[in-house]
Amino acid sequence: MNAVFSFARLGALLVKEFIQMRRDRVTFAMMLGVPLMQLVLFGFAINNDPKSLPAALVATSSDPYTRAMVSALQTTGYYRFDHVAHSAAQAEFLIARGDVAFVVTIPADFGRRVERGDNPQILIEADATDPAVASGAISTLSTVASQALLRAQGMQEAAKEAARGQLDVVIHRRYNPEGVSQYNIVPGLLGVILQMTMVMMTAMALTRETERGTMENLLAMPSSPAEIMLGKVLPFLVVGAVQVVVVLVAAKLLFGIPFVGSLTLLLSSVLVFVLSLVLLGYTISTMARSQMQAMQLTFFFFLPSLLLSGFMFPYRGMPGWAQILGEVFPLTHFLRITRAVMLKGADFTAVAAEIGWLTVFVAVFAGVALARFRRTLD
Repeated sequence: MNAVFSFARLGALLVKEFIQMRRDRVTFAMMLGVPLMQLVLFGFAINNDPKSLPAALVATSSDPYTRAMVSALQTTGYYRFDHVAHSAAQAEFLIARGDVAFVVTIPADFGRRVERGDNPQILIEADATDPAVASGAISTLSTVASQALLRAQGMQEAAKEAARGQLDVVIHRRYNPEGVSQYNIVPGLLGVILQMTMVMMTAMALTRETERGTMENLLAMPSSPAEIMLGKVLPFLVVGAVQVVVVLVAAKLLFGIPFVGSLTLLLSSVLVFVLSLVLLGYTISTMARSQMQAMQLTFFFFLPSLLLSGFMFPYRGMPGWAQILGEVFPLTHFLRITRAVMLKGADFTAVAAEIGWLTVFVAVFAGVALARFRRTLD
């Protein structure tokens, strides 16, 4: 071995490493893709003060004072009245299903009570399962509503202070009145933990066989691709079941998270969610050539899913294109289910659409995995 340092040998080694790096397309794509993805998501998609939040209006009167209230709330930029509820029951269904973040109820006698000076009231119910979403919109309510009523009455500037207290804005923070952040975070952690472990472990399923040289033995068995896939992913359902029990017990005993919904409905949703995750991991394993590549592809999926699902940042605070992109991740739909069932006591009707999307993911991932298996491993 020549102990003298040689720039020529160093140059040859550098050329060799760059050639090897270029051939590893997955790693090279990750080096460029991950920083770019982080810049776009953190720079454009993340917003801790969401605006234009969907709201439902319950009002049986269209007097000038009612219209002034609605207009003032829309002017703040926080409220977007895209639902008109004809009854309190309909409004309850909308907020339980998560279609709206606020329900604004203006009584039928609101205008008459304003004219009589009889302490008029409006009721605003906020979905406080995510305290960050409701805090900004609620903080300016009383001042904005009072000023709007004064303008509608035509009061002079000098009389504002004396009349400011005549409007009573009643605010109900639904499902999480104390604004405890753990009520929002811990149910979401159930989905995050399952996604992180299920996708990563099953992504190693085929790549481990290839690296160990046992893939030939597996293919020599008289088994169909569907049988091999099920044999790989079904054991991880048991692992997922254990994780679910651990998280739910810890959520109740350590954090005191309320559970007001159906346990059967939640566990059924978890089963569909975990099945979609293990099939996704299996699909990744058909694309990767090594366990390192499988981990890289898993991370490339996990990062945007974590940021765009509504777990770390308010989902409604993201721009429209980011919300559309977030819909393609199973975690987004599962978070809505867990928070709705655990905190709101939602029934199957309220979460049926989200369960339907998880079922679609199961079918799509299974089809892609079988197609990839036949094409690459025949």
